[in-house]
Amino acid sequence: MIRILVADDHAIVREGLKRIIRDSPDMEVVAEAANSAETIAEAQRTSPDVVLLDISMPGRGGLDTLKELKRLLPKTRVLMLSMHPEDQFGPRFLKEKADGYMTKESAPELLIGAIRKLHGGGKYLSPALAEHLAASLDRSFDQPPHELLSAREFQVLRLIASGKTVGEISAELALSVKTVSTYRTRVLEKMNLKNNAELMHYAMQAGLV
Repeated sequence: MIRILVADDHAIVREGLKRIIRDSPDMEVVAEAANSAETIAEAQRTSPDVVLLDISMPGRGGLDTLKELKRLLPKTRVLMLSMHPEDQFGPRFLKEKADGYMTKESAPELLIGAIRKLHGGGKYLSPALAEHLAASLDRSFDQPPHELLSAREFQVLRLIASGKTVGEISAELALSVKTVSTYRTRVLEKMNLKNNAELMHYAMQAGLV
């Protein structure tokens, strides 16, 4: 039996995922969570085989939650779920040791197949993501500016682009205001942007928020 933790801040989404899993006799949902702290706590309590993790979790966010899950439970497989296209976020989360990435628009049978693949020791890549990763291996591939950012810089980029202030980001990520400001400066420099307005415009055009 594949034991699964469903982590998403929307109750309707969690219920939908549970119903899909319920139809598979070899799977069971052992816990669910609505934010980052609950995800970590429930994962430690139940030691699931697979975690279905929304990339936009309230609290520490999907990226930090993924890192903490991998630190605490290295044998647990994590499938990232998102409304964003695979080519925008998939490669970054795979770099941070996610075991797969899937959009929430995917068909139920693909989700079930992905869970089984992860449980069997494999990784799940959609055809679109696999094609994107293959293209990125070509040295002539033109990397978008946000791909130059570190994981933390990318996280700060998305939070600023969503309209949050440096103070709000500081509280959410448990970092000092000075540290967040430093990350903001690095983001602007690496992406050759002048201010938050240009950053927000870029993020919206690139589909990052």
